[in-house]
This record gives sequence, C-alpha cells and structure tokens, in this order.
Amino acid sequence: MMNLLDQANIFRFHDELIKEFGVASNAALGWNKQAGPEARFKILSGIGMLNSHSVLDAGCGHADLYAYLVKLYPQLKYYGVEQIPGILQIAVERYIHLPEVNLFEGDFTLEGLPVVDYTLACGSLNYRNSDDLFVLKTIEKLFNNSRIGFGFNLLRTIEPADGFLVAYDPSYITAFCRKLTGKVSLIENYYGEDYSVFMYH
Repeated sequence: MMNLLDQANIFRFHDELIKEFGVASNAALGWNKQAGPEARFKILSGIGMLNSHSVLDAGCGHADLYAYLVKLYPQLKYYGVEQIPGILQIAVERYIHLPEVNLFEGDFTLEGLPVVDYTLACGSLNYRNSDDLFVLKTIEKLFNNSRIGFGFNLLRTIEPADGFLVAYDPSYITAFCRKLTGKVSLIENYYGEDYSVFMYH
C-alpha cells in the first residue's frame, strides 16, 4: 500500500507537468518522447495472445496502452485504473463509450482490483517510495491478481538522477520474481535504460 506522503508526491509531480504541458499531453504522464511509450507498448503487447482475454492496465494514464493493444487484439477486454483524476478523465472522454473498456479511479496498490487474465504496468512502478520493498510488494500483488501473467517495465539507471524516479538492477528484480514463479522472462536492449519482465503462473 502506498502511504499518503508518497501518493502526494506523485500527485504533485503530475500536477506540475499538467500545468506546464496540459492534461491531455504525453508530457503530463511523464513521457518526454513519443518513442518511449511506443517502444514499451510493443514489448508489453508480446506477453501473450490477448484476444478474448482480460487485461488490467495498472496506472493507465490516458489509456494509450489500450489504443495500442486493441489494434493487435480487437477482442481484448480492457480495465484501466488511474489515481490522478484529471489524467483519468482524458481516458474516460476517449474510450468509456466502448463496451470492452472499463476505467476506474484508484490506487492499484490497494485491494479491490478486478481479477484478470493479464496485468500490465507501463512506467507506473518507477516512482520512488519511502518503503524500500514497495516495488517488490507491488509486483507480488499484481502478479497474484493475474490468472495467466503479469508484465511490467522498470529503469536500469536514471540519467540525470532526479530523486523522484528510481532505478532497479534487473538481476535484483528477476531474482525476486523467480521466488514467486519459475516462469520469468527478462527483455532488454529495446529502448534506452528500460527493461521489461514477464511472469507467468
């Protein structure tokens, strides 16, 4: 569970970006280049054959991952959870009319998430937290919330270091993941310092 101070820091970070760039911009989500999310989406979309499966997007932002996935998997059932109301509202305006899309406001580290076939977390585990084990606890929670698999990305290093985002050694993360399941894949060398991990039941 994310404490109130950590949550407030995330809200403040995105509020400043929204004021500078506008709530509908990619920059409001913390993406500094369009190539970044596209490269990450491409990797995460390979976690499995998602047609006729349910997917939870943990920290969905504008639900841009849905727009990417549905081109590949038109029979996808999508759930998006986002804790920042202004950012979620953009996703609602774009996609809530679609019957296969379910969007809700909330903190994905809390209880009450829909149990789905797959969970994906794109960029949403990179925030610094006062609990050093936060990322591990969240990985375990989201993996256990998924019937088939969980995919996420993290940063190996951050240059320049900004104090707000945090990087993790891939070997540290995958060693933890292998305590939860023997079916772990590490994907590297696709975009900057980014790497992705897939975990399967």
